Amino acid sequence: MIRLAKYFGSNIRSLRKREDGNATIEFAIMFPIMMTMFLSSVEIGILTIRQVMLERSVDMTVRDLRLGHFINPTQDALRTLICQRAAVIPGCMDSLLIELRPVSTTTWTPLAQETTCKNRDEEINPVVTLNPGIAHEMVLVRVCAVFEPIFPTTSLGISLKRDELGGYALVTSSAFVNEPS
Repeated sequence: MIRLAKYFGSNIRSLRKREDGNATIEFAIMFPIMMTMFLSSVEIGILTIRQVMLERSVDMTVRDLRLGHFINPTQDALRTLICQRAAVIPGCMDSLLIELRPVSTTTWTPLAQETTCKNRDEEINPVVTLNPGIAHEMVLVRVCAVFEPIFPTTSLGISLKRDELGGYALVTSSAFVNEPS
C-alpha cells in the first residue's frame, strides 16, 4: 500500500511539472477573444461601406433635386434612385425611408430628433414629410435604411441600437437650397 502511494505520488508530481498542453490552454482562452475581434472588425467594415455608399447616393440624389431634375418627386422614385446608386444595402427598397422638409427662415426649425425608420415587418410605410420646396427655399433631407447585421452576436452587434426585428438603422442627413427656375 505504501509502495502504491509512493508510485502515484511520484507520478502526480511528474505530471505537474510537465508543460505539454500549454499551447492548447492559451488557444482555448485566446481563440474566442480573437474571433470576436475579427468578426467585429468585419462587421464594422461592412457597416462603414454601407454608410458611405448611402451618403454618396443621397448626395447625388440631393443634387438632382436641387437642380430641379424631379418635378414632383415621390417616395418610390427617390427610393429607387438612391437604391440604384447605393448598391451595397441589401433589401434597400423595402427598408429605405426618405424625409424632405423645407426650413422656415423665420423659425429655422430642424428635423425632429427621433429618426423615423421603416418597420420592415409591416407593409405600411410611416407617414413622413416629402415636400421638395420651391425656388430659393432651403430643404432638409433625412434618409434611414435598416439592415440585418452579418454577425449579430459580435460585440459590435450588441452595442448598436436595434429595431424590433434585430436590424440596424443607418441614417444620413443633408440640406440643400433649390435653384431658381
